[in-house]
Amino acid sequence: MREGTYVDGRQWRTTIAAAQAGDRQALDELVKGWLPLVYNIVGRALNGHADVDDVVQETMLRAVDNLGSLRDPDSFRSWLVAIAMRQIRDRARRRTSESLAEDAARDAADFAELTVLRLQLEGQRREVAEAVRWLDDEDRQLLSLWWLEVAGELTRRELASALGISRQHTAVRVQRMKARLETARGIVRALDSSCGELREVTARWDGQPDSVWRKRLARHIRDCRQCSGRHEKVVPAERLLVGLALVPVPVGFTLSLVFGGKTAVAATTAATTVGWSAKIVGAFTKPAVAMTAGATMVAGGAYVVTQPPDSPPPRVAAPTAASTTRPSPSPTPTLTPSPTRRVSLYGTVVDAVDQAPDPNARPAELPRRPESGITSTGGPRAVMQHRGNNVTLSGQGYVLVRWQISPHDRPGGLVMPTWTGLRGKVFHVASGGGRRMDDAGGTRPGYATGMGGPDVGFTVLPEGTQQMWQNEYFYVDGTVTFNVNERGASYGVALIPTDWETVNKDINTGPDQGAIRYGLTRDNGKDTAPVPQYVTRSRPADPATVPQMSQVRT
Repeated sequence: MREGTYVDGRQWRTTIAAAQAGDRQALDELVKGWLPLVYNIVGRALNGHADVDDVVQETMLRAVDNLGSLRDPDSFRSWLVAIAMRQIRDRARRRTSESLAEDAARDAADFAELTVLRLQLEGQRREVAEAVRWLDDEDRQLLSLWWLEVAGELTRRELASALGISRQHTAVRVQRMKARLETARGIVRALDSSCGELREVTARWDGQPDSVWRKRLARHIRDCRQCSGRHEKVVPAERLLVGLALVPVPVGFTLSLVFGGKTAVAATTAATTVGWSAKIVGAFTKPAVAMTAGATMVAGGAYVVTQPPDSPPPRVAAPTAASTTRPSPSPTPTLTPSPTRRVSLYGTVVDAVDQAPDPNARPAELPRRPESGITSTGGPRAVMQHRGNNVTLSGQGYVLVRWQISPHDRPGGLVMPTWTGLRGKVFHVASGGGRRMDDAGGTRPGYATGMGGPDVGFTVLPEGTQQMWQNEYFYVDGTVTFNVNERGASYGVALIPTDWETVNKDINTGPDQGAIRYGLTRDNGKDTAPVPQYVTRSRPADPATVPQMSQVRT
């Protein structure tokens, strides 16, 4: 059986029977083998909400707890999926208006984005994954099963059983959900287009998909010749999803199957109290066993499932948990370091306003840093227009900050965005987009093309701030939060995870190809490369107070 594929449950009959009889290794194999399926169902149904871990854990806990009641091992898969769907529905019923308000502030990896990154989806497959964000909760729950049916991981009988309805009723619901998915795909395509009217419609959109904006955008698409008249052949979603692999369980994903990660002794007591059989208790309380990457470790009553990380390029170390979540203490700088002890500095903050290079000056070669993928709490394209908007980036890769300065809306002094809560490293690697924001050209109403002019007023940078370009590129290795601090001049930014090829192409697009100027390489490929001017490892109450040119040590 290939990894991540779940064929007919009869192939698991022996393993299930052995686990029911108290075989610890068989139980371990069941958890390891079926966790990815449950993770994909729950993750897609909740679109990566922070509750995914809890719902997956509760599903697996209930499955293990009730394994002895399963009479027909051949029905294990449909039985497990039905448990997962019940936990998803129970979670929805428990949510109150108060918890909904809290949800918006909780960080979680967008499952649509994880699908794109982990499965390396492109083109219309990527479009389908991103369209999931625009579906309502009920449609996402159905899609989480239908996606796996089309991919060959579930049967229609199992899908209907999980929903608790007939196959005929299931077919009707699937058709309606697919129609709404196609509408969402149209929105994704339109947002990637160059429609000027659509830019005006979304000028005050915060970048978060919801039902109100779905209706507004769908209405615009119906009435807009450019957005509705695209002639690209649209492939049906089911053809795009056939045979698609499961999204792998993320590195470090943990299942504390014994009530919040209690100790083995406490776990035994709790399990006995709720009536667990001795064979299940024994399986949870055996000594810690370390196994190979991609396997399951049982330690103190907790299953910890790991996945091997993406292989980094030769001679480049992949980030570790210590480097990305617990940065080592800053070394104490000294004026006369010992010859045998070198103080390693991380990053050089630009401390002077740079001059615009010659438009025809080609950029230096852009060093290539390792990329395992960036996840963003704002999705693949977070549009931020207001003070207080922020996005947290995690992973290893490149990020585009695309500027939209609007002096026609409100000129004056500009309060720069800041990077806070840094765990790991962030570098300023390149500037592009074909222009600096102080290039001549003026500003037309509805468009952000420069720092302004006499007719609309000027946007003024803080003293000592480096002039931004239309596209600014950064490299993140760890976790950091980008904050919009708009308080004077009006501006907006779009934060978009990208890749080295895109950055390199942008900065090498010169005046002969319609741009005003070539871009600029700022990265030297080393730890001494520039860092953003406004960056800190702390999390100040007011992100706008981050000092300019703050020093960030290793």
